[in-house]
Amino acid sequence: MASAKLLSKFLIGLFFAPFALFAVHSSLHAAAAPTTIRVGYPQLNGGQTPLWNIADSKIDQKYGLDIKPVYIPGGVRLTQSMLSGSVDIAMTGGAAVNAMLSGAEFIYVGMPVATYAFSLYARPEIKDVPDLRGKVLGVITKGASSDHAAIALLRQYKMTQQDMKVLYFSRQEDALAALNQGLVQAAVHSAPTTLMARRLGFKELVNIGALKLPYPFMGLAVRRSAMQQSPDVIRGFLKAMIAGLRMSIEQPDLSKRAIGKNLASKDQEIIDEAYKSFAALFPRVPYVTDEAIRAALSVTDHPKAAGANPKDFFDNRFLQELESSGFVKELYTGR
Repeated sequence: MASAKLLSKFLIGLFFAPFALFAVHSSLHAAAAPTTIRVGYPQLNGGQTPLWNIADSKIDQKYGLDIKPVYIPGGVRLTQSMLSGSVDIAMTGGAAVNAMLSGAEFIYVGMPVATYAFSLYARPEIKDVPDLRGKVLGVITKGASSDHAAIALLRQYKMTQQDMKVLYFSRQEDALAALNQGLVQAAVHSAPTTLMARRLGFKELVNIGALKLPYPFMGLAVRRSAMQQSPDVIRGFLKAMIAGLRMSIEQPDLSKRAIGKNLASKDQEIIDEAYKSFAALFPRVPYVTDEAIRAALSVTDHPKAAGANPKDFFDNRFLQELESSGFVKELYTGR
C-alpha cells in the first residue's frame, strides 16, 4: 500500500514538474521584461535626435526600458496628452511651464536643449524685424516654445506681438506653407524646416538660437508622482537619454540615420540641416538651469508667472546622482 502511494506521488510529480518549471521560467521572463515608456515630442526637428537614437539603436534595453517615441504636434497638445496619461514623459518646452503654473503636477528632470533653437524667416519685402509692424507673423502654438521665441526676439527690438497680427499653427510645415502663400510675412522655424524655407527662396532674418538666450526649448517633463513611485524608471530613462546625447554628439553618421528614418526622408541636405543645427547645442549632462526657467516665466502671460520661483519647476537630483556615481565618465571614457 505504501509503495503504491509513493508510486502515485512520483507519477504526480513527473506530471506536474514541467508545469512548475514552465511557471518558474515564465516568472523569470516576466521579471526581465523591459518597462515600456511612451515619450511624447511636439515637433519634427533635430532636437529629437537623442530620443530617436535611443529607439533606433535600442540603447534603452541596456537600462531595462522599452522607450516608445510618440509624435504629438504642438507643445500644448503634448501637454494635454501628458495630463490625460497618453504619454509618460514629454520632451517639451515652455508649454510645460504654463501647465505647471496652472497646477499640473509636472516637473523637469533634464533639459537637452536650453536655448531657443529657432530662426525667423521672412518674405522678401521684410528687410528687418521692425518691418513686421502691422504685418502677420506665424508661430507654432500659442504659449509654447515658438511663441516664446517670437516674444523674446521682439523684445530685442523693443517690440511686442501687439505690434502685429500673430497666426498660430500646430506644425512647422503648416507655418511654412502659410509663408509661401503670403498668409504670413514671417515665421519662426527650426531645422530642418529652415532649409525648406531657403529652398522656397525665403531668407533667414534672424538666427534666434545664435542670441544664446536661456530657455527650455526641450525639457524632459515627468509627473511628480512618477519620481516618487518609480524613481528607477526615471533614473533608467535619464541614463538612456545621456547615452542618446553622447551618440548625438560623437556619432554623426548613426545620428543622421536615425534622423532620416524618423523624418521619413532620404534627402541628405535635409538630414544634415536637422543634425548640424542641434548637435552643437547638446550637453553631456542635460541639467536644468534657473536661467532657462526664469526666461520661460518672463515670456509667458500666465498670471502666476511673476510670483513663481524657478526652482519649483525642476529637480536635477537624478542627473547629479548619475554624474557623481561615475556613470557619465564611464559612458564617455569606456571605463
